[in-house]
Amino acid sequence: MDFLWTLPGIILVLSVTNSECRPRGRILGGQNSNPAARPYMVSIQFNGIHQCGGLLISNKWVLTAAHCNNDRPEETLRVVLGALSLTKPESYTVNIAVIKKIPHPLYNPDTKHNDLLLLELAEKVTLNPAVKPLAFQTDDTNIPENTQCLVSGWGQMKQTGKKADILQDVLVPVISRDLCNRRDYYDNEITVNMMCAGEKGKDSCEGDSGGPLICNGVAVAIVQGGFRQCGKANKPGIYTRIAPYVSWIMDNMLGKKG
Repeated sequence: MDFLWTLPGIILVLSVTNSECRPRGRILGGQNSNPAARPYMVSIQFNGIHQCGGLLISNKWVLTAAHCNNDRPEETLRVVLGALSLTKPESYTVNIAVIKKIPHPLYNPDTKHNDLLLLELAEKVTLNPAVKPLAFQTDDTNIPENTQCLVSGWGQMKQTGKKADILQDVLVPVISRDLCNRRDYYDNEITVNMMCAGEKGKDSCEGDSGGPLICNGVAVAIVQGGFRQCGKANKPGIYTRIAPYVSWIMDNMLGKKG
């Protein structure tokens, strides 16, 4: 059984039950989500334009991918919560400023190692059925191969074409690290802090990285990157696992680090 505990505004879960790379996010082979079905999903926007997805982990913090940062100043950055459509906001949709960006100190933009970024919101979000954080994995164990996990985003739905206005969902199977590191897959580029998921025709892809990978109802990883051609059987999506970074996340959220 999973053990859930909380600190003020923070939700954690202690366990989860059973080449050429570029940023991902185009949800390939997915379908429209439903209103308030993914209340933890965040649209990260620069100057009003959607750039990346994100995960609401408390009423004051968002977790996303460090490669979404691009050194843009905080004043150009806002997050949108509770959205299904990016062009037709509902009464419960929240648009809020960001006051601090904290990329992981060991993030490597070339290898995408440690590809995580924390965003501190300008104010605490009022939670409602369409806006609420999701528990994330803290027990550093691998998700079993072939586990069906959910990934969502507002990226492009096909190899070519415009980005989705309606949030897209797709189920993708977890690929073992051994298989993902085979020469015909990613040739030993997948570290213990990464994982792979996807299959032919179903994948996250280029466009809006940073959204969460949800397995058994818990956020286990953040969309990182993958092969240029999305949806290839031997080039699944690459994700940054959350559990190895729990201390870094918690220390920053609790103000123990600058």
